[in-house]
Amino acid sequence: MKIKQCIFGAAVSAISISASLPMMAAAPESDETIKIMTADWTSIGLQGEIISLVLQTVGYNTKLVVADDSGRYPGFENGDLHISMETWQTTQLKNLEKSVATGKVIDMGETGLKGVEDWWYPIYMKKRCPGLPDWNALKACAEVFATADTSPKGRYVGGPVSWGDHDERMIEALDLPFEVVHPGTDAAMFAELRSAYEREAPVILWVWQPHWVTSVYEGEYVQFPKFEVGCFDDPSWGPNPNATFDCGKPYGWIKKMAWAGGEKIWPCAYEIVRNYEMDNATIAALLVEIDLEGRSATDVAKEWLMTNESTWKGWAACGL
Repeated sequence: MKIKQCIFGAAVSAISISASLPMMAAAPESDETIKIMTADWTSIGLQGEIISLVLQTVGYNTKLVVADDSGRYPGFENGDLHISMETWQTTQLKNLEKSVATGKVIDMGETGLKGVEDWWYPIYMKKRCPGLPDWNALKACAEVFATADTSPKGRYVGGPVSWGDHDERMIEALDLPFEVVHPGTDAAMFAELRSAYEREAPVILWVWQPHWVTSVYEGEYVQFPKFEVGCFDDPSWGPNPNATFDCGKPYGWIKKMAWAGGEKIWPCAYEIVRNYEMDNATIAALLVEIDLEGRSATDVAKEWLMTNESTWKGWAACGL
């Protein structure tokens, strides 16, 4: 899911692409613009740039369109959005299932990325909260993570509200003395982490992978009861027999999704999206270039395509 707010509202022009990538002779089925979702975390913008460049290189018109993570579904069902390169099992499992069940949205398969999103703390906090990473330790040492605004409860830094999550419900179900704060952007989240880490100040926050944070800062994820489907639906599941959501987040896939109506309009483009595949190490390294070295996602995506031509040509075989 997401470090600094990266909004890629306009598609890269064919002229700029041709300056750095070979244009292929292809005849797209339609010149209608394919609208690719982007949002307020870096990796979805990067992957949107990569697939946009590939599709443009084989002749399609594309545009990157900003949408809320949890609010995207009506747009896809109505055909206002066509492709998303990131739908995380950790937070969007139920929303995706409901949307696919309408018949208006297609599950386009996994990207190959393995998503992890959960509570994370710097390693120095382990001495101040004995028992970590076991979640039960948080009951005894919540005040270690407290601020003037939350005391005596601990302060947990979640993601922007638009991402969706079950942190508040988990806190209630597990009887954790914590309050959740939601920064407006992921940039604010990691600015807070950076400041706290430099001072070895208390902090616990939502961190995900693939991301650069876990390779730059030493820390650990809290070990909550491992997610199973029954956690969300069956109160008898888990440590609290009277509540649902008494578990951690569902680590797992990051999928592509699409408007079902686009299959008939751009069948080859949809095949290319289905063929697209990445891995955590590759994306994490590219995110370092964008978020820490200040390069644009467009430039990073172009460079990756130029040095991995055989890979993306394999995805795009139907258009070459």
